[in-house]
Amino acid sequence: MTTSPPDWRFITRHPAHFLAFGLGSGLAPKAPGTFGTLAALPLFYLIAAFATPLQLYGVIAVAFIAGVWLCGKTGRALGVADHSGIVWDEIVAFWLVLAFTPQHIVWVAAAFGLFRLFDIWKPYPINWFDAHLKNGFGVMFDDLLAAGYSVLVLYFAKSVYS
Repeated sequence: MTTSPPDWRFITRHPAHFLAFGLGSGLAPKAPGTFGTLAALPLFYLIAAFATPLQLYGVIAVAFIAGVWLCGKTGRALGVADHSGIVWDEIVAFWLVLAFTPQHIVWVAAAFGLFRLFDIWKPYPINWFDAHLKNGFGVMFDDLLAAGYSVLVLYFAKSVYS
């Protein structure tokens, strides 16, 4: 367990920490979750450029499963299960949102805003899982639920505006 705030030295000590901290985006001094979500954008489009939709869903599933371990290991090293700098959960969950979002700047911006809203607000049952699951799975799962809420709102918005 570390007693000092995480920094580049900490996240480069182990690949799990580097990935859990979103390639460094989680070190942002303010709103690391927002910076992690922003970091998801270029990573998603890079993966999507070379993957079929089915492969993309597979990458997201593998990234989620790996995230349980990455976030758990990093949280244990920090002594805080869901440290604000751990943003792999935001990255993977936002990839899922983007996979279901029409690829137009307005829709992507709406997806970003909705995902951040649900991730910060944590409406039921997200807040329950956030409070009761304090491990790598819990870190990943509450963001998966926020992604689900975001996709649902986008789906209904698309049906109204299309």
